[in-house]
Amino acid sequence: MSFLRTVLNDSVIIHPPGFYIIGFQTFPYISVYIIFLAFVYVVTLVFNLLLIYIIAREHSLHTPKFLAVVNLAVIDVILNTSTIPGMVKTFLFKDNFVPFNLCLLQMYVYYTVISLESYALAILAYDRLIAICFPLHQSLFNTVPIMSCIVAVTWVYNLGRVAYSTAIMTQLSFCNSVRVFSYFCDYAPVFRLACNDYTMQWSVASASSMVNLMGPFTFIVLSYASILLTVFMMKSVSSRMKAFATCIEHLILVAIFYIPLFSIFLVGLYVRAIDPDQRVLSLSLASCLPPCINPIVYSWKTKDIKTRALALVQRNKTSP
Repeated sequence: MSFLRTVLNDSVIIHPPGFYIIGFQTFPYISVYIIFLAFVYVVTLVFNLLLIYIIAREHSLHTPKFLAVVNLAVIDVILNTSTIPGMVKTFLFKDNFVPFNLCLLQMYVYYTVISLESYALAILAYDRLIAICFPLHQSLFNTVPIMSCIVAVTWVYNLGRVAYSTAIMTQLSFCNSVRVFSYFCDYAPVFRLACNDYTMQWSVASASSMVNLMGPFTFIVLSYASILLTVFMMKSVSSRMKAFATCIEHLILVAIFYIPLFSIFLVGLYVRAIDPDQRVLSLSLASCLPPCINPIVYSWKTKDIKTRALALVQRNKTSP
């Protein structure tokens, strides 16, 4: 294999033509698992695109809450698109080579949308916080233009931040192994293959994991602390139940997303003794299942969406 050599600060930087994705080495039924993920991808596309279509079509759903839901649905589609088709190519069709630049692109897209997913859940918590704790000030703090600005800021921030994180990977030299023990071009498994110092990359990965997981999660926790305080101050039991009911679907999504990732990203980053195949399996499930489950949960638990989905089906049945 020939290597590309570039000069950076008077040092020779060696970039390989690409990397070989090596994962699930001890997993006995990898083909069955990949077929399952392919099914998950189809469900992700169908339900998220249907959710986006229903919200876009129904003008009564053009509210800050459902703008945040659409944001989450778009992120879900991109997240699974960035990984599952590549996994099918790698593990089902046995083509595990990824060119160097394509590897960086996949890394960039994945970590951008996984961070955006975290912020999208925090945005939904903000919507619930204003609706329950400050219902008389929604026209001041939570309008469609304000929600659009919040969503846009999170996209710009994460696109720029991950661009920097990915760019500094080009400063690493890969002169030995090019075998990435993951299910895609994962950030930490790639920089640990470098034969020069990767302290900067490790620091960026560590700081990003803390800020972009713990930051939104802390905001969500504080939001629900305020919501609980407000709910318990309500005199009517029916009002309390109604307020809690509007939060159920969001709490389910938060649990599905954060619990697996906290155990994998944070523990796996500092404890290297974790079994590689266990990490790959856990991370792939933690990344691929929430985008599939999110639209189902919102469609099932949100009366507005469920009603309009059923109405759409009825119209399709009765139309000639």
